[in-house]
Parts: sequence; structure tokens; C-alpha cells
Amino acid sequence: MTEKRYLNWYNKVGYGSGDIAGNVVYAFLTFFVMIYLSDTIGLNTGIVGTLMAVAKIFDGVSDVIFGSLIDKTHTKMGKARPWMLWPYLGCGVCLFAIFSIPTSWGQTAQYAFFFIFYVMLNAGFYTANNIAYSALTALITKNENERVQIGSLRFVFAFTTSTIIQAVTFGLVEHFGNDAAAWRIVALIYVVLGIISNTLSVLSVKELPEDENENKKAVDTLEEKYTLREAVSLLIKNKFYLLILGVYLLTQLYTAFTGVGTYYMTYVLGDKELMGYFATALNVPMIIGLLLVPTIVAKLGGMYKINYSGYALATVGRILVIVAAYLGSVPMMLAFTAVASLGMCPLQGDLNAVIASASDYTYLTTGKRIDGTMYSCTSLGVKIGGGLGTAISGWLLAASGFIEGGVATQPESVLTMLNVMYLWLPMIFCALVTFLLTKLNVEKANAKLLEAKN
Repeated sequence: MTEKRYLNWYNKVGYGSGDIAGNVVYAFLTFFVMIYLSDTIGLNTGIVGTLMAVAKIFDGVSDVIFGSLIDKTHTKMGKARPWMLWPYLGCGVCLFAIFSIPTSWGQTAQYAFFFIFYVMLNAGFYTANNIAYSALTALITKNENERVQIGSLRFVFAFTTSTIIQAVTFGLVEHFGNDAAAWRIVALIYVVLGIISNTLSVLSVKELPEDENENKKAVDTLEEKYTLREAVSLLIKNKFYLLILGVYLLTQLYTAFTGVGTYYMTYVLGDKELMGYFATALNVPMIIGLLLVPTIVAKLGGMYKINYSGYALATVGRILVIVAAYLGSVPMMLAFTAVASLGMCPLQGDLNAVIASASDYTYLTTGKRIDGTMYSCTSLGVKIGGGLGTAISGWLLAASGFIEGGVATQPESVLTMLNVMYLWLPMIFCALVTFLLTKLNVEKANAKLLEAKN
């Protein structure tokens, strides 16, 4: 029997384009905020790292809160779309503010200014927007293959946006004067782009009526009142949620440490323009692979094997990147970076569908539907993993003797640390993700539960 289809091509493309907005924030922060703060504003990387780590305390609380609020929302726009639309305006204000730190202020005031807007962005506006965007995967279609398709498309847009931002940002900053004012102008450009793409994405899809998402019994369950504490308890009892959260944390740590590439290209390889080439090697294979993921998943009849096999290939690729780096071959580094990226693309494409299946697992085992709370793992993992990765990067750079202020060369201890951070740690994170994915067979678990009920 053919599974019912819910989305047209323009719904899928419109939904996927929402990750342009998400990566305007995420990629710009991940790859450029630290080097902006250290080399342009002159702030200490260790102190900045500590502020980012403290900010994660607020993030950990807000994710589950917003997820629960989405579950309890009932409007004409639906449950998730209002939370995706309006908070992004706050994202834009905060992103612009972070890259507009007054240069005339003292450093204490500058640290405080950064911390306030960084917390507001990550713990507030970005959380609400990102959880709502991810939760839409389960709310606009029940078709598993469509979920994989829109998951793949969103990451095609995500990695395309990330590639462009990494490739053009340094050039844009130099074009506008290579100073603090230039960073403000670039940030404003990205904010406007993000607001437009986010709004178009929200308007391009509609959520299914609640009685369409499940049968009448499920609708009654949706109306059932439960506390935030109970929602958290449901998450903790779902082993697949915990595995997915671990995968998110590790993949975001991976991204954060590859984000050290801005320093690695500048000080180890001696050419910051190489950042664009490595961004292309990271993201173009990912984009190509993501376009093929829905077809491969459909032919294999599931996501489990392709996910852990892909990450095993990625681990091998990162090992070869290390070998190429110590051989001094940039072309080989680029080639093996592309191999590793290709191995990662299946999980990137179907992870939202995996989370939807994990949400189904909670429903099948407890009778409670908590899609918004379940999708909090996406925002929680992205922010804690990415934020801690950036924070630890700052601590390690400071500990190695990094000199702020945009100097031409760094001490040998800094160069050694950059090799560890950019080469070795991403490989380790890939290996750990591979291990977790071997345990993440939620499709099989759901099939057994459905068989037992029938």
C-alpha cells in the first residue's frame, strides 16, 4: 500500500529554505565570533570561553521549556509555526548586537555586553525558533519518506549557506574596511537575509490538523495535561532520545572544532583565504550526498545501517586528513575532508526523521505525544555542543599562549594546539558518533512494538 503524500515540491523546498535563516546565525557565530572578539575587539579567548560555558546553563533549561510550550500551543497557525516566526526577529537583533560591541567601552563592559546578548540569542530566541522548525518535520507530514526528503533539503540549504558564509565573510569584512564597523555591516546583511528566508519558510507550509496527525485517541492524548517535569521524565525514559542527544552533542563539538579552521588557516597554513576551499570540501560533498539520501534510504528500507556505515567512512576520512596534514599536503587534506563529509551526509539528511521515529517510540510506549519536547534535543544538542566546543576552543587557545589583537604570527605552542584542535579532536568525535549510531535502531524497536500491538 502506497503511503499517503502530504507535501508538494514547493512545500518541501520552502521548508528546507528555513535553514538559511538558522545558519545565518549558527555558521556566522560558530566560525567567526571568536576570531572577531579576539582579533578585532581584543578580548581574551579564555574569558570569552568561560562566558560561553556559563551561558550553557541557561540554554539547558530553556530548551525543554520551549519544547513543552510548543506541545501545549494551539493557534490558527498551528503549534510550531508561531514559535518559528516571531522569535527570529529577536535572533536578528541579538546577532547584530554581538557583532556590534562598542569599541570605545572598557573590556569589562564589552564582556558584559557580549554575554547578555549571547545568552538572549542562544537561551531565548534561537531556542524557540530552532525547536519549532525541527518539530515541523513531524507536524506537516506523517509520510516517513517525506520526512527524510525535507530533512535532506533543509541540510542542503544549511550547508550551502554555511559554505557561502565561510567563503565570503573575510572578503566582505575586508571590503567594508576590515574593522569593527565592517563586522557590523556584514552582520546586518546576514540578519536581513535570515529574516526574509525564515518568514518565507514559515509561510510555505501548513501544519496538519491535530485529528489528522493521529487517531481520535491520540487527539485526546494531545489535550491531556502534563507538567514540564513529566515531559522531562518521558524524555529520559526514551533511550533513543538520549542516544540522539549524545549524537547531537558530538556532531556539534565536531563542527565547533572544525570552526577553529579560521585560526588554523590563518596561523598554521598561513593563508586565511584557504578557509573558503576547506568550506567547499566540507560542504559540497555533503550537499551532493544529501540529495541522494532519500533515494538510498528508500531503497535500503531504513536509516540504521546507512547512518553508522557512513560515519565509519567519515572516521577513516578524518584519520587520513591527519596523515595528509603531517605530510604537508593541502590538496590531500582537502580530498580526505571531502571523503569524511560524504560519510556524514546520510545522518544529516535523515536525523530529523530519526527524531520523529523516537517521538513515535515515546507515543507507542506511553500513549503520550510530545513532539515539541522531543525536538528540544536538536536545539539542546546544537547549542550545548556548539557552545561548549567554542568555549573549550577559547580555553585551549588561551592556555597555549594565544596572543590577541590580530598579530601576524603565534607561538609554537599555539600552532601545536591548533593541530590538536583542528585535526585530532574532530576524528575522535567521528569515532564516538559511529559507536552511538550502532545502538540507534529505533525503526526496529518501533516495528516490534507495532507488531506486538497488532
